[in-house]
Amino acid sequence: MGVVASRLGPALLAAVLAVVGGIGIAEGAIWGIERWTADERELIASLRLNQLAPAPADPSNRYERLPAAAELGRRLFNDVRFSRNQAVACASCHAPDKQFQDGLPLGKGMGTGSRRAMPIMGAAHSPWLFWDGRKDSLWSQALGPLEDAVEHGGNRARYAHVMQAHYRADYEALFGPLPDLARLPQDAGPLGDGAERAAWAAMAPAAREQVSRVFANMGKAIAAYERGLSYGPSRFDRYAQAVVANDPSAQQVLSAQELKGLRLFIGKGQCITCHSGPLLSDQHFHNTGVPPLDRSRPDRGRAAATAKVQRDEFNCLGPFSDANPQQCQELRFMVTDDPKLEAAFKTPSLRNVALRPPYMHAGQFASLDEVVAHYAKSPAAVAGVSELASAGAGHAERKPIRLSAQEISDLAVFLGALSGPVVEGKP
Repeated sequence: MGVVASRLGPALLAAVLAVVGGIGIAEGAIWGIERWTADERELIASLRLNQLAPAPADPSNRYERLPAAAELGRRLFNDVRFSRNQAVACASCHAPDKQFQDGLPLGKGMGTGSRRAMPIMGAAHSPWLFWDGRKDSLWSQALGPLEDAVEHGGNRARYAHVMQAHYRADYEALFGPLPDLARLPQDAGPLGDGAERAAWAAMAPAAREQVSRVFANMGKAIAAYERGLSYGPSRFDRYAQAVVANDPSAQQVLSAQELKGLRLFIGKGQCITCHSGPLLSDQHFHNTGVPPLDRSRPDRGRAAATAKVQRDEFNCLGPFSDANPQQCQELRFMVTDDPKLEAAFKTPSLRNVALRPPYMHAGQFASLDEVVAHYAKSPAAVAGVSELASAGAGHAERKPIRLSAQEISDLAVFLGALSGPVVEGKP
């Protein structure tokens, strides 16, 4: 066969094999390529990064596509002056050299959080931000940690003063004149400590609105920067493209074990049910029976977040949004009363997943093998799930998937083929 193969072109050889072996070309029987059915080939093709549409426009942020806004946002993202202790920046938990996350089970800023930091590449494609979706835009998401006592721990008045002292020209070139801050307190905000809240309450309503608008514009600049952060193509993308093109070189891109893992990913393992599309995420929220860190106080996830996003002054319908109400469809028609939202968390992208352990919303699993093994178990067999349900935190929606130890390993190895570069591009 080796002699014959050397004398026949790939197309002719495929035809010969189709006739001699009764193998249909439409079923993926191309010499040197794993044999995929037409449906499998379509699934694989749908996961290619080059099929990702441009991120949708955010009508609530008119500045998101301006290069000057992105450059200002990049500087704000890396500036530790926007924290109470002058030591925490956005980049502290979303480090460029660590996949724009921190590699810790739980995020650490001024204190230790209750969930792990999510990577932000491709976040502009999602209508909901954070593990629970409590923010409805990138700019609103950027503001949350700045006022959180455990993260940056700062306050709006302090941030406005920092903007005036260090970024005035850049800010005013984009957003117009900064308000007169001379008579305003150095520290004041609605979410600060007692003294800061009292100082905020003592400010005139117009002054509070002006400071809050400076704060909102900071978020819009940071969002413009984050919009340009994306994933680069992986070995899987090269393989998938070769499969689509019937290129025999595809067989050299992934190992035999990775190919077995891919077959499990789109088939028996059911991974593609939630990890679909070019970003390998359905952008929805699911309760998959991940054991809580504290069984006495289970994390309610999405169920507790819908009220937060509805009352957020920085949401799409709020006074600092650039959208009109008709453009806020996601927020206006958000599902709030589905029991499945209890203990449900956002499906993370699996791109570059092998480069950013630990896993799950609170770093419950240290390795990808542990993650896959979790999904191979019956929910009732997972430690803590029965306690979770009895505590009123919902029921796991997943069904047990019967995978052998070898298949678990194959799937975990395949996930390593999803790693590619991180791209910092234009907004």
